[in-house]
Amino acid sequence: MPQQTEPKDDEKLDETLADSFPASDHPANTVHTGVGSGSGSSNSPGTSGIRDNRAESRFELTRDGQTAILVYNRTPKSLVLVHTEVPPALRGHHLGEALVKAGVEAARAEGLSIIATCPFAREYLRKHPA
Repeated sequence: MPQQTEPKDDEKLDETLADSFPASDHPANTVHTGVGSGSGSSNSPGTSGIRDNRAESRFELTRDGQTAILVYNRTPKSLVLVHTEVPPALRGHHLGEALVKAGVEAARAEGLSIIATCPFAREYLRKHPA
């Protein structure tokens, strides 16, 4: 009888990403597939064009008249990543990843710890621990 093996960590993560947040980029649209962000030839999401809208407690990235967001709660000691939303027309360009990356960079710059309650942000951070 063939022995059943456990899925690799990346496969488990992709399954979790697919189930964790329907508004996030589909796991097939990752750096590994070569799908770019639409900004030059780089396949990794950057943080240019992302705005920290403190009045709305969210990071925003607007493209083609639509806005992708990462909602957060800022405390004196932490930045809590609450909800990532990417409009359907903007999916597949790593915008959710770029928003989480911007949140991490902002937290580091302010000396805040990061708490990810958003399933997409949590899985992104698990996949990109640096």
